[in-house]
Amino acid sequence: MEGKQREKGFTLIEMLVVLVIITLLATLVGPKLFQKVGSSQIKVAAAQIELLSSALDTYRLDVGRFPTTEQGLAALRKAPSGVKHWDGPYLSKPVPNDPWDYPYHYKVPGKDNPYALYTLGRDGKKGGDNEDQDQGLF
Repeated sequence: MEGKQREKGFTLIEMLVVLVIITLLATLVGPKLFQKVGSSQIKVAAAQIELLSSALDTYRLDVGRFPTTEQGLAALRKAPSGVKHWDGPYLSKPVPNDPWDYPYHYKVPGKDNPYALYTLGRDGKKGGDNEDQDQGLF
């Protein structure tokens, strides 16, 4: 008994149906995932600011004051000239940029704190909403 053997594989219609399903899923799920990227960058900025604040507090305990605006955050890695009792480096790695690849802003004194340490957000400009909002200590 010899019959026709059906070849195993996918038909063009089956492949098209799978592609349509994958496209629909990507269309529905993709935008939700990209929203999470923005909120995660805000959380990373908050964590980095907290880390830098801890290093600044340790610097103040050793030196007796926070680094000046001119010395900036670089004072956490390398002793500024003329500073006594510096016992750093206070960071194990170089000072990071914010999640949007801008340097953090640091100045002494701050508006409401002994120092201001903040990022201007995704747009790099003062003010804004969501990812463009300024984050940090002012």
